Amino acid sequence: MGMRIADVQEDIDHELITKEQIEDIINRAAAQASEDYRGRNPLLVCVLKGAVNTIAAFAQAMSIPVQMDFMSLSSYGSGTESSGTITVRQDLSTDVRGRHVLIVEDIIDSGITLSWLVDELKRRGAASVEIFALLEKPARRKVDVDVKYKGYEIPDEFVVGFGLDYDERYRNLDSIAVLKPAVYQGGQA
Repeated sequence: MGMRIADVQEDIDHELITKEQIEDIINRAAAQASEDYRGRNPLLVCVLKGAVNTIAAFAQAMSIPVQMDFMSLSSYGSGTESSGTITVRQDLSTDVRGRHVLIVEDIIDSGITLSWLVDELKRRGAASVEIFALLEKPARRKVDVDVKYKGYEIPDEFVVGFGLDYDERYRNLDSIAVLKPAVYQGGQA
């Protein structure tokens, strides 16, 4: 049979945020955003791949019509400098000129890529750009980003689930969990 693939739960140290807590924060933020964007046909923007679960749940929780679009970004550079180069791997298919854009994020750590994206969307003529972030890691923040719809602040731990991965695995968990150190020690650059 070859190598047995471990059940994802076996690699989890502990659950940090439950499925119910995720639903609760998304429902509350989506209700607020539905009020704020009433009559404005907002464009929800998802940065692939991590935010896919979050945008799907967020859009479903909204009570007004919304459009969704997707972008894939990669950042190069030392990781410590805010001048790290951001490259658009896959661009939006929507013209954002005059649109009210709400970026839906799974997690903000350094804030560098997100800060670049906010500026880029404004440069393209968006009428407004706001952010919903399910998770924030304040300890990792390098650039100040204004987050209008806030989720949970989490400690600087290695989290996976609900779209977040380690080496493309664990995205399919329905909660946010901390990996056992043995799983990534030696494997993490």
